[in-house]
Formats: sequence, C-alpha cells, structure tokens
Amino acid sequence: MATQGHRLQFSDKLLHVEQLKSQLREALYLDFDDFGLEEQEGGEFSSTFLGIRLNSAFQPIYDSAAGELVGHEALLRPSLGGEQAISPEFAFSFADQSGRLVKFDRVARTLHVLNFRQIYAENGLLFLNVHPSLLLNVNAHGKVFERILHANSVPTNRVVIEIQESWIEQDKQLADAVDNYRDRGYKIAIDGFGRKHSNLERLWKLSPSFVKLDMNIIQEAEQNIGVRKMTARLVDIVRDLGAQPVIQGIETQTQLDIAIGAGSPLIQGYFLGKPVITKELQLKKAIKTTATVRAVV
Repeated sequence: MATQGHRLQFSDKLLHVEQLKSQLREALYLDFDDFGLEEQEGGEFSSTFLGIRLNSAFQPIYDSAAGELVGHEALLRPSLGGEQAISPEFAFSFADQSGRLVKFDRVARTLHVLNFRQIYAENGLLFLNVHPSLLLNVNAHGKVFERILHANSVPTNRVVIEIQESWIEQDKQLADAVDNYRDRGYKIAIDGFGRKHSNLERLWKLSPSFVKLDMNIIQEAEQNIGVRKMTARLVDIVRDLGAQPVIQGIETQTQLDIAIGAGSPLIQGYFLGKPVITKELQLKKAIKTTATVRAVV
C-alpha cells in the first residue's frame, strides 16, 4: 500500500509539473523543456539554462520600527551541474553572448515567482532585479511577466522591480521603462543609490517607491563619522522625495544601530538574515521571525 501511495504521489507530481510547463509555455511563449524545469522535494523549483543550473535564494527585508517582515529580495544562485557555484553576473553574461538574455531573464524571474509563492500565499513583497539591458531593449515592460504573476495569484502590486539606475545613461528610455512598469501596478526600487554615478535629479523624476542605498555606505559609516552623518542626510533626501529608504548590507550590530539612528526603518543584510532557499524559509514561523527582529533592534 505504501509503495502504491508513493507511486500515486509521484504521478501527481509529474502531472503538476507538466501542467505548469504548459501554463508557462502559453504565458511566456517559452518551451520550459529547454530549460529543465524541475520541482524538487518540498515544492521548490529549479531550472537549467544551457548547462547552468538555476536556483532561487531569498533575503528578508525588515521594518525595524514595526518589527515586521516587509518582504524578500530574490537572488539568483547559478551553478555548473548543481555543484560549482558561479556568479549571477557570469550567468547573465553567458546568456547575453548566447543571444538569449531576454529569455534567460524571464526564466530567472519566473523561477523566483514559483518559489516565492511557497513562502507567502497572500502577503509580503517580492523584490526582483531586472537586467539593465532589458530596460533599454524590450518594449511593453512587465506585460509578459504579468501573465505568469496572475497565473500564480501574485498581483503586480506585490512585486518591486529593482533597477540599478547608475548603470543606465539613457534618461528617456529609463523613464519610459519605469512608467511602463508602474502603469501595470508594479512598484519601483532604485538600487545602489549613493554609488559614484548616482543621479539625484533622476531620482525625483523617476519617483520610485523605494530607494536602496549602496551597501558600501553602511560599511563605511561604521568606520567614518562623516559618512555616518551623510547616511542620515541621504535618508532624509529619499524621504523628502516621497520614497522609502532601505539601508542594505548590514553585517554587524553597530551597522544596524547606525541604520536605525539614521532614520531608516527598512533594513536588509546578513546580520538580519542571509539569502536562503525556499525550503529553509518554510521552516521559519512568522511569530519567531518578528520576535527575532524586535530582539536585535
């Protein structure tokens, strides 16, 4: 009986994956057989692109003032054969050189959504990075991806599109991409603000919902009182522009104290939570997470 039960369970799992592949093929115009979509034990998904194994990891973002979890940033964890880890930059570069950057980016983001839905069914924001080249080379931003979100009951207003503004020189194309995403209900986050080429004028023109300060700022602030004062000023500037500041890269208690002292309730970093796979996040209870945040802040 046990053997028959396992067989039925395995059969149901295969049917579920095949139905999902069909759904994704219709929504994204992609044949996911080419990308080795697999459902692991516990409901986690992985994919394979031109020999590169793709997995999702999620890092929490907290509201220290409320003692609550705001959401997670999805991070790509590529590897060769599931063993030798490689950088996301290398994986994206490889996809670009292969002429498949657009499809690769869609597959990566779809993978994140499939795994994210295992964490929260009804709440929590999903922060997703978008490759800068796609902002300049793709029209109707977010339209195709919106289909897969709706198919998985994730509304666009729970998705935050992270943009590395300092990597893009074309003002109009950047503004058009942001407007397209926002018109479809997505939230916008400018990532890495405060880096060498960040543009303050661009910031108020783009009107993002979130501004994530470059992670090097908080690390420098721990050693330099001048940078510490500058961090507080940057937080004030972001708030004056109507956005929520996020201090990321927090790795020590001192850095956490500086971030809170600078007036930024939204915080992210290894000290608060390292990027982990879906299965590990499922083991954590919401009450325990909230208690932990309140304890460290």
